[in-house]
Amino acid sequence: MLDWNNKVKRILKSELVKRGVSTEDLTVLLNENGCSETKSSVDSKISRGTFSASFFMQCLFVIGCTKIEIEEYRSNLMSTERSNLMVAESTVDYNTTNHEN
Repeated sequence: MLDWNNKVKRILKSELVKRGVSTEDLTVLLNENGCSETKSSVDSKISRGTFSASFFMQCLFVIGCTKIEIEEYRSNLMSTERSNLMVAESTVDYNTTNHEN
């Protein structure tokens, strides 16, 4: 299995570096936007790479990141775990009913 925690950690770290944002700056920005984080909690989450998708999105939002490049990761995955990434669209038509009285 690929190390997803490491991959997402590297993505977040690279976005911080691109913008010259330290984890201390990130903590301030997160707290200014309604989060309750300490520098040590942010450092710990990023170091482990075990943070929620919500935390990841909050970080990207507060640093002004609107787009991330994941092609490198996708191409590596397609060769090693292709069957795990296959998803089919449903061919079933869903009918809705109106329950107005």
